[in-house]
Amino acid sequence: MRPDSAPPTAPGQRPNDRAGHALRGVTRLHAFNRYEIKYLVDNAAVPALRDQLARRLDRDSHAGTTGYGVWSLYYDTDDLRFYWEKIEGLRFRRKLRIRHYGDRTGIDDDTTVHVEIKQRVNRVTQKRRIALPYRLARQLCDGRAMIDHAEPQRGFVQEVLGLVSGLDLRPVAITGYHRQAFVGTGADLGLRVTLDTRVRGRDRDLHLGVDAENRFIVPPWRSIMEVKANERVPYWLTDLAAQADLSVVRVSKYCQCVEAFGRAPRSVFHLPADAPPAEPDRPAGELLAVGASGGQA
Repeated sequence: MRPDSAPPTAPGQRPNDRAGHALRGVTRLHAFNRYEIKYLVDNAAVPALRDQLARRLDRDSHAGTTGYGVWSLYYDTDDLRFYWEKIEGLRFRRKLRIRHYGDRTGIDDDTTVHVEIKQRVNRVTQKRRIALPYRLARQLCDGRAMIDHAEPQRGFVQEVLGLVSGLDLRPVAITGYHRQAFVGTGADLGLRVTLDTRVRGRDRDLHLGVDAENRFIVPPWRSIMEVKANERVPYWLTDLAAQADLSVVRVSKYCQCVEAFGRAPRSVFHLPADAPPAEPDRPAGELLAVGASGGQA
């Protein structure tokens, strides 16, 4: 047991990419409600799975042909309240994070990041976020100070400020991975499928732009496929998962990171520790980092 305790389409953006990762406007509050299913995939099966998805779905137009990096800084209480809410499967639970999409090298005060509250209400996942320069995101989440914001953002900014101040939140972990994303059209509109490889993280040097060592928090020969749907997952996709013999997993990348660094015991709901516990990622200069252009950094 734990301790006590659909926005308008942006200019130049394709309508079917509303569920995509790139938020062009910084004055709107973006919100998504979805059902999520996660599968564990052996890396050897990823190319064939990716080809099958590409036949049915469009690639996220912001990710090019090679995908992009995703880096997230998670906040929690000293006794890991958000971690334990996930482990205990509470019907209502939340997470606060600052997320950056693309190349993590060169992140500075002016880099656009997203402050996000991700919460689960029963079986529905809700995500709300705003885009901010990194300095303002840190001022809000680390400095616990009000920031300049547009009027439509007021409620969200106040909620974040209430969370970090009221619960005494602090940075706990950073996760990173390489993502390839696909979006549905026509009958599959609202469907989004992502393939996340090289899932790694760290529990120190908690600045998104720091050139720090990361370690695998999911065995490096495995990937995670996430299926996100507004209402239902199409039969062809569940059939594809069955044919590929994919395993449904209850896995949180944040919780994986907490467990991988020994801050909490490994949970039966997460991936087994079948990789060497101290196995580091490649040296920082060799890390795979994909920028907004889709090229390797």
